[in-house]
Amino acid sequence: MSKKAFIFDLDGVIVDTAKYHFLAWQKIAKSLNINFTHEDNELLKGVSRVRSLDIILGLGNVQATQEQKDQWLIQKNEDYLSYLVDMDESEVLPGVLIILKLLKDKNQGIALGSASKNARPILEKTGVLSYFDVIVDGNDVSNAKPDPEVFLKAAQLLNIDPKNSIVFEDSVAGIQAANIAEMVSVGIGEETILHEADHIFKDFTQIKTSFINDLISQ
Repeated sequence: MSKKAFIFDLDGVIVDTAKYHFLAWQKIAKSLNINFTHEDNELLKGVSRVRSLDIILGLGNVQATQEQKDQWLIQKNEDYLSYLVDMDESEVLPGVLIILKLLKDKNQGIALGSASKNARPILEKTGVLSYFDVIVDGNDVSNAKPDPEVFLKAAQLLNIDPKNSIVFEDSVAGIQAANIAEMVSVGIGEETILHEADHIFKDFTQIKTSFINDLISQ
């Protein structure tokens, strides 16, 4: 059986920590008397922390010094991290564990490729850290997706050719990064958004064992 690299994004693929980012930003916005809704939060998807703050300030026409901005960015991250403290196994998205166990049983290479700088503690708290042979996160790369650096580095650490790598992603930038790296891209989410992916599933519960076996044997 050939050994492939199966590379997973973290947020929106393994776990859903987006809700905690939203709560942390909402708290900052509220302190500035800015009404920040779930609809507004869509503007922040795949956007850096610094740019996200600028978008929120723009929503409320709030002017701020760099010093104030720096303080709010620190506060946002501290609030976000405080929400992560209570994370447990229940936060792993439906169907993910079945796929991870299957890949482990078949001795496939399993890696995380995420922009999150909190990836390790999140994997630890949710009980899935032991499934991953390699973790490449925001502390290990300098280029954001759609640059394929994070995925190429994961494949390299697994010692597997990028062409024998499969990426699971929920963002357009992530799918583009996988495609640029000439890896097989599997979109998790809406077909209308992730249409550039080679394969698309609403969530992991829709992924059959036969699909994984086909990817391994190709």
